[in-house]
Amino acid sequence: MTQSLLNVEKSIQGRRWVLRVDDEERVTNLVNAGHNLTQARLMAGRHITVETAPDFLKPTLRSAMPDPSNLRHMDKAASRIVDAVQNGENVTVFADYDVDGATSAAQLIRWGRAMGQEFSLYVPDRIKEGYGPTGQAFEQIKSQGAELVITLDCGASADEALGVAHDINLPVIVIDHHLMGATLPPVYALVNPNREDDISGLGDLAAAGVTFLLLVALNREARRRGVEGTPDLLKFLDLTALGTICDVVPLTGLNRAYVYQGLKVLSSAPNPGLAALAHHAGAEPPFTPYHGGFILGPRINAGGRIGQADMGAQLLSSDDPKLIENYAAELGRINEERKQLQDQILQEAYAQAQKLAPDSNVILVAMENWHAGVIGIVAGRLKDRFNRPAIVIGIDEHGVGKGSGRSLHGVNLGAAIVQAKAQGLLTAGGGHAMAAGLTIEPDRIEEFHRFMEEKLQGDVRTALKNDYYKIDALLGASAAGQGLIGDIDAIGPYGAKMPEPVFAFADLRITFAKSVRGGHVRCAFEDRDGVRISGIAFRAEETGLADVLMAPNPPRVHIAARVKENNWQGRRTVDIQLADMAIASD
Repeated sequence: MTQSLLNVEKSIQGRRWVLRVDDEERVTNLVNAGHNLTQARLMAGRHITVETAPDFLKPTLRSAMPDPSNLRHMDKAASRIVDAVQNGENVTVFADYDVDGATSAAQLIRWGRAMGQEFSLYVPDRIKEGYGPTGQAFEQIKSQGAELVITLDCGASADEALGVAHDINLPVIVIDHHLMGATLPPVYALVNPNREDDISGLGDLAAAGVTFLLLVALNREARRRGVEGTPDLLKFLDLTALGTICDVVPLTGLNRAYVYQGLKVLSSAPNPGLAALAHHAGAEPPFTPYHGGFILGPRINAGGRIGQADMGAQLLSSDDPKLIENYAAELGRINEERKQLQDQILQEAYAQAQKLAPDSNVILVAMENWHAGVIGIVAGRLKDRFNRPAIVIGIDEHGVGKGSGRSLHGVNLGAAIVQAKAQGLLTAGGGHAMAAGLTIEPDRIEEFHRFMEEKLQGDVRTALKNDYYKIDALLGASAAGQGLIGDIDAIGPYGAKMPEPVFAFADLRITFAKSVRGGHVRCAFEDRDGVRISGIAFRAEETGLADVLMAPNPPRVHIAARVKENNWQGRRTVDIQLADMAIASD
């Protein structure tokens, strides 16, 4: 059994703390190769060796980029799209309404524009149309003169809708990454690293990453035909990176290269829509995955969640300064509205979830009039709070349940949703391991919950058994300075399967705690030598950390925290973000 760190068997959030590194020899080898101890521990904890360290530290597209032809139907899709451009056909890009869909659409539309062709855009309304294409949408697109449709970040499991497109003689190319069944729908081409007969090994890509590979194949096909003027695809990498970050796919391999290189573009010569969003948010370069996931991404998503569905894709694909400015401002406003709506639903969902049996394997809550645009965020918050896969279902005015789920590592929620659909429990459903969506009749919700409980029971128990809170290193408070920030940054970027470093600080006195808006707590700590560190505990009221921080006579504590640089009005300081806490034994 792995030894606990600081004897923490059960923290305030119910977790046992362990050191992330499980191979001290790997740390030693990295130190002997010239890396300092902190960087060596961070790399070893992410399974980086002396041999893989050079490509890890400076990932390049040249070394990470596969041949796009490795993906099934890629060459067929590229050839047909170049045909359409050369023949001046009317092409419609049909994209999902989230960040991954919007960034995918913007990449393809900008490629078409560079080639002298203006592609049309169709983004389904989340509330009125739901996720993915419908037969009615294809009929509308066909009536508007489309001769080719390219779906992005959707379509792989839309068999019925794609059947309608086939029947009305509307050719469709699907570019997707979601899980799908073994039977291919009737489309011209279907590019998806997660189709069962694809052996590319690229199943971790977001749609934005698959779309970038499509652009590589398009440029190659155009050049093969002697077409001039193909665009410099590196200019699109900020879009690729943002879609990759926001779809929470593993930041390893090609994804890591996308994000590492894409953040450089975002920080130096960004897409004009992203530059406007950053300006309205008060964010300045250099940009990190945090900016993508928590500042830019939520604003783009806000349009699809509770505003105009295509606003994000329009913003990112436009070169019109006035439109860009208007959309950037409006998305900021809608995002604030989204936060208020989300907080209200979260309170109701949390109250309902507390009434479930304590040994539930899956948190499932449902209520009438919960807005479908924010239930995914609420599901994520419930998953974090209860440490279980969570599904949130909102029942609309037509009596239709729209649900969204978020899962734990090691629990494939998307596959279970697909199986529930095959069992006839769902009207529609799909997704990937960590996130999924569904449509359900309200009278099937209870039966569906029982199915998910039984289906995921073993995986959830295994995941919880291995649910250690992994700490990168035990440090003294005096170590939380600019040198540590430099070591952290040298190993980034961080994201899924490449977690941000978390450090433990032992035996601290809580010297300050103040509740701030949003359920957060600003706090400060002091060690026995009088060295002080301060920062914030986000969502402390939800996690239970506030109860200890705000206690009249707080005990001495061990803390687990992320260490961040705070740059405000030219003043650089080092703060902590409290992640967990444990009572220090006397």
